[in-house]
Amino acid sequence: MSVDSLNEKYLALKEWFCRRGSAAVAFSAGVDSTLLLTAAFEALGERAAAVSACFCFVPEEESRAAADFCRERGIRHMIVPESELPVDEFRSNPRDRCYLCKRQLMGRLLAAAESAGFSCFCEGTNTDDLGTYRPGLKALKELGVLSPFVEIGLTKAEIRQLSARLSLPTADKPSMACLASRFAYGYELTPERLSAVAEAERYLHSLGFGQLRVRVSQEGARIEVMPGEIERLVSLRDEVTEKLLSLGFIRVSVDLEGYRSGSNDIT
Repeated sequence: MSVDSLNEKYLALKEWFCRRGSAAVAFSAGVDSTLLLTAAFEALGERAAAVSACFCFVPEEESRAAADFCRERGIRHMIVPESELPVDEFRSNPRDRCYLCKRQLMGRLLAAAESAGFSCFCEGTNTDDLGTYRPGLKALKELGVLSPFVEIGLTKAEIRQLSARLSLPTADKPSMACLASRFAYGYELTPERLSAVAEAERYLHSLGFGQLRVRVSQEGARIEVMPGEIERLVSLRDEVTEKLLSLGFIRVSVDLEGYRSGSNDIT
């Protein structure tokens, strides 16, 4: 896409916010929500705010990054406390877990935004997300949560390009996802297991690996890294295996296909 076309989309995004008068943005400090919040703040100033949740599916470093970003830029940041797993049905990890989680979590963020008097509440789904298995989108529609990127027609690649032009710290940040997405459907979600996955991925990132996932099932942990990094991961197999076994995983393997977004949904 040309520079002019991309700039036009960003101007359209800011105009979208201006038409709302005020806006609260669901903020995770990921690639999408960071650009969305930036556009809202540029358009609305103090009439824009970030809304985040303290949630067991969000790694601690992501929560810190969200708080730091807002503090450094003077953006109002509302934090909704939420530490427990959702309903028992969700804990059992059914195939529609994303719907169940999103319905409860976004419902709480929406309530906080409405209570604070914001005229709209929005989140960072982009047009690429529409072609993947995302039952959480149904929850967003039911709650009336808005998705400006979809309305403007912004793709993930365009969001990264705009983030780079705006010198946002997330321009090259690996894509994140709820920690629950690491678990095979039907494998029970517990705070301990979620914590183990977060620590395993934190450890692998500390070794210099970029985009990655630690997928979990009854069979143990399966590590996905980018194809070009598989050989280096295998060369570190002894120390990596020792670390992950110490976290409670019964077995550790490397996925030779490499990282694939949503690979647990591939049937």
